[in-house]
Amino acid sequence: MRVLTGIQASGKLHLGNYFGAMKPMVQLQEQHELFTFIANYHSLTSSKDAQTLKQYTIDAAVDYLSLGIDPDKTTFWVQSHVPEVLELYWVLSKFTPMGLLERAHSYKDKVAKGIPASHALFSYPVLMAADILLFDTQRVPVGKDQIQHVEMTRDIAIKFNNEYGELFVLPEHTVQEEVATIPGIDGQKMSKSYGNAIDLFLDERELQKRCNKIVSSSTPLGEALEYEGCNIYNIAALFLNDEHKKELQERYKSGKEGYGHFKKYLKELIWEELAEAREKREYYLSHMDEVNDILAQGAKKARAIASGKMEKVRDAIGLI
Repeated sequence: MRVLTGIQASGKLHLGNYFGAMKPMVQLQEQHELFTFIANYHSLTSSKDAQTLKQYTIDAAVDYLSLGIDPDKTTFWVQSHVPEVLELYWVLSKFTPMGLLERAHSYKDKVAKGIPASHALFSYPVLMAADILLFDTQRVPVGKDQIQHVEMTRDIAIKFNNEYGELFVLPEHTVQEEVATIPGIDGQKMSKSYGNAIDLFLDERELQKRCNKIVSSSTPLGEALEYEGCNIYNIAALFLNDEHKKELQERYKSGKEGYGHFKKYLKELIWEELAEAREKREYYLSHMDEVNDILAQGAKKARAIASGKMEKVRDAIGLI
């Protein structure tokens, strides 16, 4: 089965990216034909500085590889290295009713959060549809907030196929329910845009300082704490199996520890989880030529598929 996923190059990667996309991605490459890319075109909706976007893109590539993406098992590239996606984006725009885009929850949410409204942000689902349809994608792992975009992709593909024949595969979305929404330090969905993220590769001191900022109640030490609804517990639980979750719950109920103890425990969980990735990251940062070669080879593989698809699209719609 062909699976496609991507992530924006719009800042440092955080725990939401790790549990919502990267960790499942590493598992997927062992089971399926995985295509994954760094979505730097999408990042333009929020990027304001050219050098920063370039750096974020390279950082994301290094982090992907450090966290376990294997270029021998996964086709891995930077979105802008496969320009066919923009050509398909324009073609698909013809098959995208305005009403469909106006119903997009993600657009409304981002504008409400203060992200400037623009055509790029408004038409984000069309570019995402191009990403997906260009590679005959069968499955798209997404968070709950992105389900609608995959459904919109299907709607656009159906309209095209009804007019020009069954050229596009209709993708299905998959959601890991247990990690569909990763909480941030304020309890909302963890996001760079909301400033509530815990970055993956902080040094140990900065990681502890970030964990200390997690919003918690004011229950005094000596009283039992509620783990249900606790931001600290909800993040820690992502690292734990059922047995260890129960142990943590009992620690909450005992009243012997306060939130400060659990924030320190969370830091230790994060630090241990990413130990191997930190070592790999140091290697790749010292071997950037290898990183660039990996991205170039991934783009070459992706373009071989994309160019073939676009030849069929152009022929179908009458472009010469």
